[in-house]
Amino acid sequence: MKRVFLLLTALLALPMAGAAQSVADINKPVLTQLDEVTPFHEGLAAVRQGNRWGFINSDGELVIPFRDDLVWNEHPDPESQGVASIPYPRFRDGRCPIRVLKEDGIPFYGYIGPTGKTLINPEYLNLSEFNGGMAVGIYFKKTFRGKNNFQLNIFDYAFTEVILNPEGEMIWPLTERINIMMDPRRYETPELHTRILQPHLVAVKSAKQRWEIRKLDL
Repeated sequence: MKRVFLLLTALLALPMAGAAQSVADINKPVLTQLDEVTPFHEGLAAVRQGNRWGFINSDGELVIPFRDDLVWNEHPDPESQGVASIPYPRFRDGRCPIRVLKEDGIPFYGYIGPTGKTLINPEYLNLSEFNGGMAVGIYFKKTFRGKNNFQLNIFDYAFTEVILNPEGEMIWPLTERINIMMDPRRYETPELHTRILQPHLVAVKSAKQRWEIRKLDL
C-alpha cells in the first residue's frame, strides 16, 4: 500500500516538476492520422493512411514516405503463393513488393529496397515474397514481330516462371507458362505454380495439377 501511495504522489507531482509538463506534453506523437500500424520486419514497420503506405524506423520516423504502389490485400488469400497472399507491405531479405499498372492497365510487380528505391523492376505478372534469398516470379517478355495486312502491330508473348535472387537476377528457370490471357478485358493474375520449401528445394505443380519436388543446383 505504501508503494502505491508513493507512486500516486509522484504522478500528482509531475505537473509541478521541471517545466510543468503535462501528460499530453510528455506523450506528444511523432506521427498521427494513421489507419493501420503493422509489426516490424527487418527494422521497418508499415503504416497506412487510406490506401497509401509508408514505413517507419525504430524511432518512429517516417523513412519511406506514403505511396500507393506497395502490395497489400485487405482480405489476403493464405493459400496463394503470390501477391494475393500478402496482408500488408513488409520487407523480407531487404525487398518489399510493389505493383505498377502498364500494358493497358495490367499490373506488373517488382521490389523496392529499404530506402524506397526500386531495385527489381516491375516485369513480373505475379511474384512471391523473398524466402531464404529466393523468390518466385512469372517473367513476361513481349517481342515485336511486325505488322499484319491491316498495319496492326503483331507481338510474340513468352511467360516463364523463374527463381530470382534479391539482386533481381533470374537464377533458375522453372517452367514455361502457357494460357495466360493478356487481353485487359479478360486478364486475371496467373497463379504461381512453385513453393519454396528449403534453400535449393522447391515444389512445382505440373500441367496435370500434381506436385513435383525439385532440387535446384544453384
